[in-house]
Amino acid sequence: MAAISLSVSTVKPLGDRVFVKVSEAEERTAGGIFLPDNAKEKPQVGEIVAVGSGKLNEKGDRQPMEVQIGNKVLYSKYAGTDIKLGGDDYVLLSEKDILAVVS
Repeated sequence: MAAISLSVSTVKPLGDRVFVKVSEAEERTAGGIFLPDNAKEKPQVGEIVAVGSGKLNEKGDRQPMEVQIGNKVLYSKYAGTDIKLGGDDYVLLSEKDILAVVS
């Protein structure tokens, strides 16, 4: 079995999936208390770095994606597949798991 080298530029999501770079977890609480690694919650905000071509409808036509590269999004807490590339965290998820675009 041949080993492949993955990078962000080589990942192209299929269908209605998006590839999101996860934002860093908060280091401290609003009150200023530092959080250890095991107490940090998984972030639910990230920036889209790649999008698929869109979902097929009943007629076989592609529906355009509502999000695009560069959008900051809020996504479901347990959605997608977590991926680590080059020390950065990413998540591959379906467009339906995106809850909102954050400005």
